[in-house]
Amino acid sequence: MNYQETLDWLFSQLPMYQRIGQAAYKANLDNTLELDSYFKNPHTYFKTIHVAGTNGKGSVSHMLASVLQASGYKVGLYTSPHLKDFRERIKINGQMIPEIDVIDFVTKHKKKFELVQPSFFEMTVALAFDYFRKNSIDIAVVEVGMGGRLDSTNIINPDLSVITNIGFDHTVFLGDTLYKIAGEKAGIIKAGVPVVIGETQPETEPVFRKVASEKKSRIEFADSNFEVDYSMLTFDNKQLFNVFRNSFLTYPELTIDLMGAYQRKNIVTVLQSIEILKEIDYNLRTENIYNGLENVVKNTGLLGRWQILSNHPLTICDTGHNFEGISYVIEQIRNTPHKNLHFVFGVVEDKNIDKILEILPKDATYYFTQASIPRALNHEILKQKAQKANLNGNSFPTVQLAIENAKKNAEFNDLIFIGGSTFVVADAL
Repeated sequence: MNYQETLDWLFSQLPMYQRIGQAAYKANLDNTLELDSYFKNPHTYFKTIHVAGTNGKGSVSHMLASVLQASGYKVGLYTSPHLKDFRERIKINGQMIPEIDVIDFVTKHKKKFELVQPSFFEMTVALAFDYFRKNSIDIAVVEVGMGGRLDSTNIINPDLSVITNIGFDHTVFLGDTLYKIAGEKAGIIKAGVPVVIGETQPETEPVFRKVASEKKSRIEFADSNFEVDYSMLTFDNKQLFNVFRNSFLTYPELTIDLMGAYQRKNIVTVLQSIEILKEIDYNLRTENIYNGLENVVKNTGLLGRWQILSNHPLTICDTGHNFEGISYVIEQIRNTPHKNLHFVFGVVEDKNIDKILEILPKDATYYFTQASIPRALNHEILKQKAQKANLNGNSFPTVQLAIENAKKNAEFNDLIFIGGSTFVVADAL
């Protein structure tokens, strides 16, 4: 098989949550453990950091990987989903896994996969860990796919666990209250392993404290220790922060190359994590921390976080896709100077979008669309739902067509925003 044939087999033969939704979900780790045994426990050959949460876990994972990389470590990075190329999920020092490694892995072990019938995600985790071991990495930053307790990545015993925040997403699997969702995310807390919680929330704090106490794990709430005084944009389109730790200016003029006001929340999670890693003998010097955070995109290739695609009209995409994530996006849109707003918007069909539609700007022109995956909500149905929320616009069968029409209608000083779903952004890119 060539690379495209290999991908076709992966996507068509195996259940894949991001494409087909609930049918791909496995409520146990049986397949993961069987594959881990088959590959002789590759995750035990390198250190790991485990990152979960509803929003921000991708940005936090990339920031941590960039700092570690800038500090001289050979860093594996496992994230999901991908936007342009499957290989974005598996990187070492910012370089995607080569196509030939994906081909060889599937070709060599295809019979085993057909016997076990793992999900797409279960097999991808096996591929990542096997690839990391073969390349003798020092440490892997591993992002949870969904939840935590039953996630395929949850076979690792990390040096640090990180949970960014808790919001309403994947409620059909994780529970319909923040308390229940936090219980699933807390499943990544391991005995004696420190855990960082990014945001203190009254509904979830007791859950995390209880599990950490039971596991005898040190717990730190990042936003209780670190605070961002202000942020401003630099001339080269980066964000500059003054960061305080317990009221003392600890990181003056800290620059990151990730846009979006919501990165204020993520940066304190990262800095709290770095503090703990330093305490357990990670060699992370101040200059490397600054360098790593200023060059996240360059070092790791992160895409889709308030990413500027073009100017005049200003065209931006963002992967925020649940109520909390889109709330951050709307706040950022309000703070971005523009004349008229053109909103290219699509969602997946198993998402409860009524709350999201209620908070979308009423004064925008909408271009309702659907991403090129089976789970995408039909663009006409989305338009009908949106009209009930007093959102007006036309519908388009493809993201590309929606963007083309937005560009035709937009004036020089207008803003075109593309989002609603990770997969809409993927199609845009």
